[in-house]
Amino acid sequence: MDPLSSLLSGIRASGSVVAHAVLRSPWTIRFADRVPLVMVTVLHGGGTLVLADGSHTILNAGDTALVQAEELFHLADDPATLDQPHEAYELSCFVPGGFGCDAPELIPSPTKTGVPGEASLLVGAYRASDRRHERLLSALPKVLVVHEEAETCLWLENSAADAVQLSAGSQALMDRLFDWALVCTLRSWLSAQQDHAPAWYRGMADPVVGPALTAIHGRPFDRWTVASLAAEAAVSRALFARRFTEVMGEPPLAYLTEWRMAEAEELLADPARSVAQVATSVGYSDAFGFSAAFKRLRGTSPTEFRAALV
Repeated sequence: MDPLSSLLSGIRASGSVVAHAVLRSPWTIRFADRVPLVMVTVLHGGGTLVLADGSHTILNAGDTALVQAEELFHLADDPATLDQPHEAYELSCFVPGGFGCDAPELIPSPTKTGVPGEASLLVGAYRASDRRHERLLSALPKVLVVHEEAETCLWLENSAADAVQLSAGSQALMDRLFDWALVCTLRSWLSAQQDHAPAWYRGMADPVVGPALTAIHGRPFDRWTVASLAAEAAVSRALFARRFTEVMGEPPLAYLTEWRMAEAEELLADPARSVAQVATSVGYSDAFGFSAAFKRLRGTSPTEFRAALV
């Protein structure tokens, strides 16, 4: 288990759709899902994303945008026409059929017809089942864009077409396709950030820090020490502690404790687990020590934190 996999474990595509829009300018598509993330891949055509705060992001064919979509946003051929009469459509992944309108020009098909003004999109919305994704989203801009090569877009388009044509399991296939695309898009964007990428991502590429991060995220319940984490990296304790702090910006045990508290927050959301069971699951031998650490970092006791979730 690595940090990115851990942070993505609680977010999944649901109700993904293929949108083939033959639109006459001026036009706009409103994305109605209020969810942590929406992914829009432009196969043909293009437009401008307009967020609720008025910011604009231009998308061209081959661009994939990840949008933090807890507020409504639009894709328009020309944002200057939003306040003028125009063809308006609504797209949602969480209504029957995927479309919140009866417009015949907006149909679920990836086939390009060559009609002027045409835009073909793949759209996936991601729901969260826990709080892990919040740490991931905090490291991302409200909109990030990755340009895909023509071969990748063609593969996505063909895979989406196959998924739409099949009846049994077609929606599950589309959703898993978008889960795969989300991971690939994030990896591409994070890699391009280089030194500006989050420390938890940069650390995985470091030969000293990487093995320790894999160990921490894979087995947070182990009784880790600086010495045992150094052994995972096959280096001395002093070298490991120094290198980890340089790369991650904090000492290894501080990082370990913070990650354990993040895991504990997820487990405390399950009322069937006692505080003592949560403590054991994140590497504490008793509930008292865990509660003291949790209150020190979160400012509230585990019991109070759980009560606030109700």
